[in-house]
Amino acid sequence: MTDGLFIALLNPSITLMLAAAFFLLWLYQRHRRYVAMLAAGYAASACGFLLQYFALPIGYAATKLASNALFMTAGLLICSAAIRRYGRPVPVAGFAVLALCGFGAVCWFMFVQPDMTWRIYAINFALGGLCLLVAAELRPVRPKGPADRIIQVMALISGLNFFARTLLVIHTYGPYDSYAGFYGSIYWTTVILSHAILSIMIAMALFGSITLELIADLKRQSETDPLSGLLNRRGFEDQAGRMLDESGRRGLAVSLVLCDLDHFKAVNDSLGHASGDKVIKTFADFLKRATKDCFLAGRIGGEEFAIVLPGATLSVAKLFAEGTRSSFSGLYVEGLPEGRRFTASFGVAERNADEEFGALLTRADKALYAAKNAGRDCVRIAGIARTAPLRAAG
Repeated sequence: MTDGLFIALLNPSITLMLAAAFFLLWLYQRHRRYVAMLAAGYAASACGFLLQYFALPIGYAATKLASNALFMTAGLLICSAAIRRYGRPVPVAGFAVLALCGFGAVCWFMFVQPDMTWRIYAINFALGGLCLLVAAELRPVRPKGPADRIIQVMALISGLNFFARTLLVIHTYGPYDSYAGFYGSIYWTTVILSHAILSIMIAMALFGSITLELIADLKRQSETDPLSGLLNRRGFEDQAGRMLDESGRRGLAVSLVLCDLDHFKAVNDSLGHASGDKVIKTFADFLKRATKDCFLAGRIGGEEFAIVLPGATLSVAKLFAEGTRSSFSGLYVEGLPEGRRFTASFGVAERNADEEFGALLTRADKALYAAKNAGRDCVRIAGIARTAPLRAAG
């Protein structure tokens, strides 16, 4: 293979491999549409580089125009995907202005006032503007890890690269009047090398960010109860343990509320399991609204739920349980008989000074059984014997 052919195929090979990798990822994660955009963007970039070397039957000038159109398309797709990756709206107006002005200038300096140097400026400045706009759009995004920060930095570096590299190299070694010797020039060498390096770095950062998100999603799914949408027992106990440790370090009180839907077996027997599921879902949705981001809620059994209240003393937790009990007993469960109402029993315990979560759970469970034995639809509290006083939050 000659040096010229190797250089000609370097960037297309790299970008096609990246396009294939993103495409395969999208096949297994089709809800992530931005991944398909990345695949299409890298494929367009590969085709754009190929058309810099191999002319189509439509003619040399038309082939170069098609190549620039593919570069612009690649830039729009990759930049849009990077923004959508973080759930932000794509700045369509800004992208449209940069793309139309850049490609319009390329057409002008190709057919109306032929000037190769200005064509280079036009396409590079437009692509640089797209990257800088991405950097501006991602600035408010709070990075979840190093990969997200790298993507933000790479967007800025890519934008500056399009401007600084083009101006510096053309000022030093240009201008360029024709394609004769262009592909052996310092400018084109810097294009090939910088594009290859930046493409790989951006793709790896995106892969890293997506992979970490997939791992987090899998962990979240493994810790989430599919029916209620709350934490399952394993997920709840893991997070509750961390909450207790944090409250202990800060010297804050923390309480646990256990609740059990009353006569749930009778609900399933008389109305069917689908109706029982609706009751569970209704109660879980109510708990989500009641706890919001302050407390931790989970479904730890068939019809049993638990809530950790950091910063809450026994009296505060009892008030929370009473309010939850009273409100739920008045809720209507959609799709079930109009006059049918459902209740729950509650057991409340406040953590002793150095008590482990298992011991706290046992005491709350005893309080819950006391509520069941007292006739259900009521709240009972567990006794407490502290070795050191704890304070409420605030």
